[in-house]
Amino acid sequence: MPNSAFMPVDDTGKVELLEHLVAILIKYAHLLAISDAVMLQLNKDAVALRRALTKLQQVQSYAHNCTAQKNHLRDGGPGAANWPVPPAVDEIEPEMVTPGIIPRLSALVASIKANPNYTNAIGQDLKIIGAEIITDPANWQPALGGKMNAAHPIILWTKGRATAIEIWVDRNDGNGFVFFAIKTTPNTVDNTPLPDKGTGVIWKYKAIYLLNDEQVGRWSDVMSIAVGV
Repeated sequence: MPNSAFMPVDDTGKVELLEHLVAILIKYAHLLAISDAVMLQLNKDAVALRRALTKLQQVQSYAHNCTAQKNHLRDGGPGAANWPVPPAVDEIEPEMVTPGIIPRLSALVASIKANPNYTNAIGQDLKIIGAEIITDPANWQPALGGKMNAAHPIILWTKGRATAIEIWVDRNDGNGFVFFAIKTTPNTVDNTPLPDKGTGVIWKYKAIYLLNDEQVGRWSDVMSIAVGV
């Protein structure tokens, strides 16, 4: 099964991953050839990003409270008219780091996974393996596209995790949709003899995925393409 990206989307998740690596990676440092300098930088990055996130949250909370007090002064209502206390300023700020904390983290994770001693168990422990993506074949649906080559249609599609695709065609000849082909690799050229030039006939295609020779999921939307133009 494929896995989703390991990197959290939000800043809170990113800083929590950094802090987790600071705590856990040390036990694999020798096995994975992680230097003391890299561990030190990782720790500095975790501290710096946590402090930046905390400051931002404090400022946002202060701004919210100031807005509420401004509205209270403007519109009236119960309660005293007291301005919120600004966030306290730390006497000792953490050491500044070079910008690019997350690119450094991504590079570190890539180097860890490239190490011959790396295993999935280590990745799970470090939380650098994304969650497994479970796909239900019942929801599969091809997305067809089309282009022309030497006046013949090319049906564009992607295979995904299907075994093959089954394509049907309606050539605007009164027969409706009829079986055209089963293909295992994208994309598919329709080399059927073309109508006379200048007729501008519309050929329509639809398709459904196959898994172990059985149709699965839903039929694609119909894709139309003009031939004989």
